[in-house]
Amino acid sequence: MPVYEYHCKDNGRTVDVSHPMKVKLETWGELCFAAQIPLADTDPLASIARIFTSPPGVASSKSNSELKNMGFTKLVKRDDGVYENVTATGGEKRYMNKGDMDSVPHLNKKIGD
Repeated sequence: MPVYEYHCKDNGRTVDVSHPMKVKLETWGELCFAAQIPLADTDPLASIARIFTSPPGVASSKSNSELKNMGFTKLVKRDDGVYENVTATGGEKRYMNKGDMDSVPHLNKKIGD
């Protein structure tokens, strides 16, 4: 299950809690119940906001060619500052070198709405 961060403005606390993606927590009381922490002096109906941090990691047992066909870019570290783009397509360079902006994968051509 993913871990989410929530912040309560009323008490200034930020709490990490793990719950299914379909669950939507909206109040301090719901957050405390999900995280199994005490309410303390905060109103259980106080609103909370989910903090968006980094995207979750993806674990996949797909081959490099399958990842390439799905539009993913996979970089493998080969040396200090050198990464091999094992899913390079078209005009992309096979190796990405530190400081060489021309060697960066064309993510803008792969990502769409």
